[in-house]
Amino acid sequence: MGQEIWATIVSEFSDIPDLSTITRITLRLVLAAALGGILGYEREFKARSAGVRTHMLVAVGAALFVIGPLQAGMPLSDMSRVLQGIVQGIGFLGAGAIIVRTAQQKVQGLTTAAGIWATAGIGIVAGLGLESTAVLSTFIVLMILSVVPLLVASPKHHPDDQNDLEA
Repeated sequence: MGQEIWATIVSEFSDIPDLSTITRITLRLVLAAALGGILGYEREFKARSAGVRTHMLVAVGAALFVIGPLQAGMPLSDMSRVLQGIVQGIGFLGAGAIIVRTAQQKVQGLTTAAGIWATAGIGIVAGLGLESTAVLSTFIVLMILSVVPLLVASPKHHPDDQNDLEA
């Protein structure tokens, strides 16, 4: 009976059959966490609502939602349904970062919400094993968050432009 229990436990943990697979999964998850953390640090540095941990969790979660089905043998052609679910779910998370202040005619959090959405995309490509694309995407998003506001900042913004001021 003890051997049967042990055999069951071993079979339940057999989703990682070899060192190559565990290395691949670890690399993808750690990369997703690191890249999400970089973007989250930028947001936290600017005292925005979603920081390092949130962005890391979004990236790792998105990577997991892709790695799991791939590990289970889901064909890449069927992955579109998984991706649709991730994008929709992240939309709800991003919506939680948006604050509308009607008295001041001001919307805050759109850039953070868009950053969370982009972070999920980076997690997805990291989870798919497209590491170079994930790194390049992170660099581009970081430039958008940190450099673009310096290029477009002006003291005279119309109230409708408050979305861009959040950067």
